[in-house]
Amino acid sequence: VQLVESGGGFVQPGGSLRLSCAASGFTFSRYAMSWYRQAPGKERELVATIGTTGIYTNYANSVKGRFTISRDNGKNTVYLQMNSLKPEDTAVYYCFYRDYWGQGTQVTVSS
Repeated sequence: VQLVESGGGFVQPGGSLRLSCAASGFTFSRYAMSWYRQAPGKERELVATIGTTGIYTNYANSVKGRFTISRDNGKNTVYLQMNSLKPEDTAVYYCFYRDYWGQGTQVTVSS
């Protein structure tokens, strides 16, 4: 199993980023996928989860209305669209499936 995140970077408050997670080594369309994040000195927290077809989604209260999780089963990829970013969104963002984690991608929100 491989989960490879991309799309992180540096952005000013109010800006947007789109994260991608390319999955391989398992039947992607059969499993829910999640994004987590971990800020310095804090525990890793669940950001969003998406069901197998994309109809079911769930978000942490801190990102509701600003972040959107989606997936493309044809491309074995899950996305996290992040809008209206805040400094408190600064963290390493991880893709997660069952017991597997990606390597993470850094998101830094600062003026």
